[in-house]
Amino acid sequence: MKTILITGASSGIGKAAARLFAQRGWQVAATMRTPAKETELGKLPNVRLYALDVTDPASIEAAVQGVLRDFGGLDALVNNAGYGVDGVFEAMTDETIARQFDTNVLGLMRCTRAVIPHFRQQGRGCIIQIASVGGRVTFPLYSIYHATKWAVEGFSESLQYELEPLGIQVKIVEPGAIKTDFYDRSREFVMRDDLRPAYGEFVSKVEKVSMDAGAKAVGPEVVAETIFRAATDGKAKLRYPIAYPANVLLPLRRITSDGVFRKVVKSSYGL
Repeated sequence: MKTILITGASSGIGKAAARLFAQRGWQVAATMRTPAKETELGKLPNVRLYALDVTDPASIEAAVQGVLRDFGGLDALVNNAGYGVDGVFEAMTDETIARQFDTNVLGLMRCTRAVIPHFRQQGRGCIIQIASVGGRVTFPLYSIYHATKWAVEGFSESLQYELEPLGIQVKIVEPGAIKTDFYDRSREFVMRDDLRPAYGEFVSKVEKVSMDAGAKAVGPEVVAETIFRAATDGKAKLRYPIAYPANVLLPLRRITSDGVFRKVVKSSYGL
């Protein structure tokens, strides 16, 4: 029986993935900052909960060692933990920017580094990074979120070269709009009152389109299915885009110039 470790499994994509892998016969290490608050996953067969904060290297090491001890091994890692900051860049403090990068980039790197020694020793393993359509294209008001996801894409694409000879696969899942806490509880919107005269109208237009996209989005289960496919297809395939607008914008971006694509994005927001 194979074992997978999933970060950020308390909600959204991570929770859906934990359910799916358990249903399909995997042993699941569902990690989150506060496992005591989770009331569903711990009741599923072959699922164990672990405390893991991606901003705390000690908790990452403890969780990985706990998984290896309890399950006797590890076959795959899903780096799902993360959140989105959006808003006016001029209003963002160094603390806000650092917190976004610490979770979305450094946290992902820490977890990746923590499992590589085990994967290297056993000669196999699969690392699945949850990036975003926003790791290859951009939208208004998501500047530092995009910066983190573009960093994840570049890091992972480079990392695959050094890990492939060791039998370790690196995969990137790129969701489009998904109905999760990304648009609600996990969202951090940044604005200042003194900047509203300059940015207010622009923010109103963009916010309406962004929130509508979230409301109409598909559920996280479709991403969980894609994660499962990435973990099990055995292919030397790097990227797995899933859901609108990833399935439309990524192919479009490949065949259009910067100027044309920029016009498409601006038009979609009424700018």
